[in-house]
Amino acid sequence: MLTVHNPMGYPPKITRKQPAARPSTLDGKTVYLIDTRFDDGVELLKQVQAWFGRKMPGVQTRLVQLASYYGKDDPELWTQIRDAGGVAVIGVGHCSTCAPATSTHAITLETQYGVPTVAVHTEKFVKVVQSVTRMGGLPQAPLVFVPQPVMGKSEAELRAYVEGNDPYTGKPVMQEIIDGLTKGLAAAKEEPYDRSTPRLCEPDTEDNLRALFERNCWTDFLPIVLPTEERVQAMLRGTSRKPDEVVGRMQPTENRGLWEYTVEKVAVNAVMAGAKPEYFPVILALASTGLSARGSTSSSAAVMSVVNGPIRHEIGMNCGIGAMGPYNHANATIGRAYSLLSQNLQGGSVPGETFMGSTGNNYCYNGITYAENEERSPWEPLHVQKGFDKSASTVTVFHGCRSTTFGLGLRKEYWKEHVKDMLLGTDALTPPVLVLDPITARQFIDRGGFDTKAKLIRWLHETAEMPAARYWDLQLIQNYVYTRATFGGHPKTKYLNVAHDAPVRIFEEEDIHVVVAGGESNGYWQMYGARHKATVNIDEWR
Repeated sequence: MLTVHNPMGYPPKITRKQPAARPSTLDGKTVYLIDTRFDDGVELLKQVQAWFGRKMPGVQTRLVQLASYYGKDDPELWTQIRDAGGVAVIGVGHCSTCAPATSTHAITLETQYGVPTVAVHTEKFVKVVQSVTRMGGLPQAPLVFVPQPVMGKSEAELRAYVEGNDPYTGKPVMQEIIDGLTKGLAAAKEEPYDRSTPRLCEPDTEDNLRALFERNCWTDFLPIVLPTEERVQAMLRGTSRKPDEVVGRMQPTENRGLWEYTVEKVAVNAVMAGAKPEYFPVILALASTGLSARGSTSSSAAVMSVVNGPIRHEIGMNCGIGAMGPYNHANATIGRAYSLLSQNLQGGSVPGETFMGSTGNNYCYNGITYAENEERSPWEPLHVQKGFDKSASTVTVFHGCRSTTFGLGLRKEYWKEHVKDMLLGTDALTPPVLVLDPITARQFIDRGGFDTKAKLIRWLHETAEMPAARYWDLQLIQNYVYTRATFGGHPKTKYLNVAHDAPVRIFEEEDIHVVVAGGESNGYWQMYGARHKATVNIDEWR
């Protein structure tokens, strides 16, 4: 019989909240239909508005939009609705981040502004938003579901959604909306905070424990090292930090509730990944960022982790031939530990519940974890660019890794055009990270005179352009950039009213990064769409 540690983090405290009082009827009331500005959700709300016009002409409706993108609070609009004595229908929650945001806005309207509110989502996000309302302290919040997808559907199809039944409950959609706005919700009582995650699992056989870990989705479904007390204690000797010290808090996506974790909890997941104690400071540094390597975006993102400084050689990381492949114990297990601790310490990464990536991403097994080849790079290393001393050991986290292009060297005649093609081959939302073999890094100096990374980055910024009409027509840009740009103060705001053929510089200069890695077996290089999230000091976790 074995006794092993439970790898899960500690759930957040839930403060129960009280819903708004409901009117007995909607007659004479104004129903505010709040568009969260994501993927044609407004088109479905137009059909809700049309239904009220046909079926309940005594009810006034107003179709309004959030001032910015779906994740941003809008107190001015909430106040306007409250002061008008209105009720609200908000939607449509139909992605892994906008669905939690939609229900969070609904809870805010209910509990802080006293506005009866119904949140409308698509059926794929039932478990997601039920979790959000529980974490938000209003588990009885009215939720109405329509079929997925909403994006790209015709007026007739969306009208059928509105006039049809909720695919989750089987009840008429509009009757659920009316009931949610007019029928009182059961009051919730304050409940004490229960730090409910046990430290240890019940003793059992090795086979049964492995089955338990898989059944609870605590693994990546590859073999793990069971985290016995002895193994966890050995891992803890890799740091001077106390086992019960809080390292950070993490959640799969915004509005899901931040789970807390300690040094010991990180050690448990590091053991499971097969890491050695000498790697533990790097793993703790990654955990300290609070950035999940198993985020629940429906776009199926992954992370890239780049290690700089002396610790690369101290623990034997690979920055040469095969640096980004499965050929080095430190690279592989540090990345895997980051993935495992993310899924477990954030409260889970279960498809359909706490992970909603439509296709998934194979990089999520162990991220893309490697060391920069500082010795063979002709430029300053990444961590020095980020303000650290060269003698410091750091790890940098990039997020995205959904789009990748690659090339071989730089031709003499058309190399600029070839690089531009590669830049346009990544998604326009996520800035590029160039991972260059040292051969190609030197070619960029020879061909373009880029004797610093900064000069190369400036040229990439100026080169990555497309006509404004084409840029603004991209769905990703409509969803995530346009809504922010219209709010003002965004780098792309200046392009909102330019001519259709006016060039738009796609990526901001400060968002582009260059890393040198590889063993000079050839001049191959890659470009990943990935956004810089953090660079943290590893030495603080020794």
